[in-house]
Amino acid sequence: MKTYDSNAYRLFYGVNLLFVIGVAVLCVLPLIHLMAVSLSEKGAANANLVGLWPVGFNLSAYKEALANEKFYDAFLVTLRRLLLGTTVNMILTFLMAYPLSKEERAFPYRNVYVWVIVFTMLFSGGLIPGYMLVSQLNLIDSIWALVLPSAVQTFHVILLLNFFRQLPKQLEEACYIDGGGHFVTLFRIYLPLSMPAVATLILFSMVMHWNDWFSGLIYMNKVDLYPLQTYLQVLLDQTKKAVTIDDARNAAEASRRSLYSAQIFMAMLPILLVYPFLQKHFTKGIVMGSIKE
Repeated sequence: MKTYDSNAYRLFYGVNLLFVIGVAVLCVLPLIHLMAVSLSEKGAANANLVGLWPVGFNLSAYKEALANEKFYDAFLVTLRRLLLGTTVNMILTFLMAYPLSKEERAFPYRNVYVWVIVFTMLFSGGLIPGYMLVSQLNLIDSIWALVLPSAVQTFHVILLLNFFRQLPKQLEEACYIDGGGHFVTLFRIYLPLSMPAVATLILFSMVMHWNDWFSGLIYMNKVDLYPLQTYLQVLLDQTKKAVTIDDARNAAEASRRSLYSAQIFMAMLPILLVYPFLQKHFTKGIVMGSIKE
C-alpha cells in the first residue's frame, strides 16, 4: 500500500489542512472587521458594537476619506516611492547578485564581499548615524530619503545570487562564445530564467516600501510629504503634527473609527490586488533561491 493511502497519512494531511485553514481565518478576520467598521454608522462604530458585519450600512466614511486631499497627497508620495524604490532595489540587486554568483576563480575575493554584505544583516550603524548621514546628504524632505537608505536589501541579494548559481553554466559559456558580455548574459539569459525569484523580490520590495511608515516620520518635516502609512500612523496616534482643525471637524461628521478604518482599508487594497498575480512564484522563487550549492 502506498504511503499517501495510509490512515496515518490521511490523518496527518487532515490535521495540516485544518491548521492552515485556521491560520488563514485568523489572518482574514481582522480585515473583515476593519471593513465592517468602515461601513458601519457612527454610533455603532463609536460604541464598539461592530463585529464581522456592518451595523447600519453607511458609506460616509469612504466619502470623507476620498474627499480628503491629504490622503491623496500621501497616496501619491507612496506611489512615487513604490515605483522609484522598487526600480532602484531591483537594479542594484541584479548588479550585485550577478558578480557574487561567480566562482572564486572568476571573481577573486568573492567570499570576502559576500561576508561583508552578510555582516550588514546582523549589524547596522543605528538610527542616529543613519539620520545624520541622510541629513548631511541634504536628502531630508526629499523622496530619495525614503528610497536610498533601503536601496540594497541584503536578503534579496543572497536569494538571487543563489538562484543564479543554480543556472546551467553552459548557457553562460554559449553566450560568451557568441560574443555576448556580462550585461548581455545578465539581462538576456540570467534574468529571463530567474523570473520566479525576480517576481518574488519585486513583491517583497513593493510591500516593504508600501508598508514602511517610520522612514517618513523621521525624514519628513512636512505633513504634505508624508507617505500614506506615515500619514495614517500619525492620524491613529492623534498627534497635533498631522491632525488639524479641519481633520477634527471632518472626523466628527463620520466617526474617527469609521474614517480611519476606511483609510486603512483603502491603503491595503492596492497590495492585496497585486499579491495574487505574483503569489504563484513564491514557492519556486524562495525555495530555489535559498538552496546553496
